[in-house]
Amino acid sequence: MTNPWLARRSAQTVQRQHDQRTPWQRDRARILHSAAFRRLQAKTQIMGVGQNDFYRTRLTHSLEAAQIGTGLVNQLKRRYADQAELAAELPDDSLIEALCLAHDIGHPPFGHGGETALNYKMLHAGGFEGNGQTFRIVSKLEPYTEHHGMDLTRRTLLGLLKYPVLPPKELGDNQQLAPLSLAPWKAVKSVFHEDADVLDWVLAPLSASDRTLFQHTESLPQSPWQKSCCKSLDASIMELADDIAYGVHDLEDAIVTGYVRQEQWQQQIPAAMAELEPPMQQLMQQVSNDLFHPEHHRRKNAIGALVNAFITSASLHQSLPDASEPQIRLNACLPTAEQAVLDLLKQFVFQHVISQPDIQQARFRCQNMLLRMFDAFASDPTRLLPTNTQLRWRQAEAQGKGLRVICDYLSGMTDEYAEAMYQKLFGAL
Repeated sequence: MTNPWLARRSAQTVQRQHDQRTPWQRDRARILHSAAFRRLQAKTQIMGVGQNDFYRTRLTHSLEAAQIGTGLVNQLKRRYADQAELAAELPDDSLIEALCLAHDIGHPPFGHGGETALNYKMLHAGGFEGNGQTFRIVSKLEPYTEHHGMDLTRRTLLGLLKYPVLPPKELGDNQQLAPLSLAPWKAVKSVFHEDADVLDWVLAPLSASDRTLFQHTESLPQSPWQKSCCKSLDASIMELADDIAYGVHDLEDAIVTGYVRQEQWQQQIPAAMAELEPPMQQLMQQVSNDLFHPEHHRRKNAIGALVNAFITSASLHQSLPDASEPQIRLNACLPTAEQAVLDLLKQFVFQHVISQPDIQQARFRCQNMLLRMFDAFASDPTRLLPTNTQLRWRQAEAQGKGLRVICDYLSGMTDEYAEAMYQKLFGAL
């Protein structure tokens, strides 16, 4: 095989009779038909599953991100149609769809609150982070193959690596049984130490100097942890699609469900708009007029106009100019004005939705559910874990890694299943 990015870790290609699919189409199919993908229908995006039948779950968010991702790729291909070398590096539709569909499958029940709870419990065992769990699921856990998970192509795995580094050995102290605040224990964005072998395999085609550049980290202020600085071209497109879906479509959810009112928008957004360039000012003025209009088709038009503005403005830049491998040298980005608007929308949603007391109170309750369930399963795994999970736990515990299996089990739960399991173990909270 001349292209190392097409390789699969099993070094095997199961070619069924008359199967004419590309490697990316096959990767997309493996993701689409996985149990981990199906569970997204019952996992929290922002507001808890079951609170309303309108807003997005992790599944609908991922579908929308995939649609935006293909729009970004097609726009970039048109923009660089006369620059064959750049255009050739862009992913095809099936590949970017695969990445966007899979990007959230490692997220645990109850959104980022659940992520923080599991990270706290795993501080002495390598931590927990949703994107690291996505990488773990596709490369090891999903039972498409005996030993290699979905056995995706190397390029697909590279595209799912938002943070292509390992965490520090020491992540902190978790001796308190149930701290009332988990704010200091937000997840370290990285791959888990247990999956370092897969990380090494994915990055094997890179030269030593390229790998050093790609795995560069920066220190975080007031934290012993470090931040991964780089991602591949495909991952940058996937992340941009994710950000657009979050900033725009979650705003729509917030408006329709009444979390955001027009008065709040008018108090905050017009002043920020004054800093924008004239074309973006005009767009945002029209959007402001339509987002809260009683005729719903005008709100949908405003949402579409925002998404279109972001997609059509995207371009490529050299994020690592000294790298020889184009897949890590290039990244997709938005111009300054469009990025400022997207950041503004994300901040607005965070302030007026995610930070609201009822959302945070629900998060607090769910975090404590996961903390208690983790303790229960860790205290007596051979009695409380399901039979098939017990087998995995015994194999991992022989290597001192049993807690990772417990974390895998809890993180794979849907919101509803986690609620039911908690009731089974403890009764009412």
